[in-house]
Amino acid sequence: MTPTIQPGRRRFIQGGAAASALASVGAPLYAQSAELTFKWANNIPLTHPSNIRIKEAVDAIKAESKGKVEIQIFPNNQLGGDTDMLSQVRSGAIDIFPLSGLILQTLVPLAGINGLAFAFKDYGTVWSAMDGELGAFIREAIGKVGLHTFDRCLDNGFRNITSSTKPINTAADLQGFKIRVPVSPLWTSMFKAFGAAPTGINFSEVYSALQTKVVEGQENPLAVIETAKLYEVQKYVSMTGHMWDGQWILANGKRWSATPADVRTLITKHVTDAVIKQREDIRKLNLGLEETLKGKGMVFNKPDPASFRDTLSKAGFYKEWREKFGNDAMAKLEKYSGTLA
Repeated sequence: MTPTIQPGRRRFIQGGAAASALASVGAPLYAQSAELTFKWANNIPLTHPSNIRIKEAVDAIKAESKGKVEIQIFPNNQLGGDTDMLSQVRSGAIDIFPLSGLILQTLVPLAGINGLAFAFKDYGTVWSAMDGELGAFIREAIGKVGLHTFDRCLDNGFRNITSSTKPINTAADLQGFKIRVPVSPLWTSMFKAFGAAPTGINFSEVYSALQTKVVEGQENPLAVIETAKLYEVQKYVSMTGHMWDGQWILANGKRWSATPADVRTLITKHVTDAVIKQREDIRKLNLGLEETLKGKGMVFNKPDPASFRDTLSKAGFYKEWREKFGNDAMAKLEKYSGTLA
């Protein structure tokens, strides 16, 4: 159930209102316990930069509110897999939940558009698009299903393919390859276009699926491969960089709307600061992770993306998704990516 606000204490900040009202965040109030409590759940290990930075934000929010606002973090799928937690944030059982747009695509089709293969050449292009016109267009669509979306999304990184059986050097190496993909139509479509055998599995089950050889491989950014210890069950890393993925920070729309405006401002300020720091953490982390993962026994190769893009084009992948996303949405993406065909 969504945490409730104690009776008679539903307003957090009343500014210069009546003397009986609560004072502003900066006033010297010393509450015995939080008046507003939020549940923040995610699917990543506690040691991932996202959780480290969000923990800093949560601590800052609690300190600045003099203990009145508390956000409880439930990392590493403690409250369920991605699809479970998406249902919970919609129902109000979870208040805040970061989720890949490509998984959110099952509810909001447009949310997966940033994951079109090879759309973004670098981070400069990514943030111009996601913090700009394309991101605003996506957030508008998400808002229509009763979810509030914070303006800035977390970085998950450019994704690369790992395998326990062989390196992936060209698109032909993916023929018949049993690969785990997130539960997302676009991911499944892309790997089917490569001739692979994709299986949709929530991240909470990825390690065991690789360990038991249900699938041969998976694809994720290096930071996730390292923090989830996938090097224990995978040998090869093929630096395909085939898509960029981030996580939109979603909040239950009704709970967010019912939260006093000054509290929303406080939370947004610190969450935005955490996101900007997290993005830089991921960028720096990925620069050094190749050597770290090599030290753990992984073997790296860097394929030429040409065969992958050519295979997708010939399979009609871009044509299919242009029809699904619509010309208006594709025009907004291609403002940053260039023509995808």
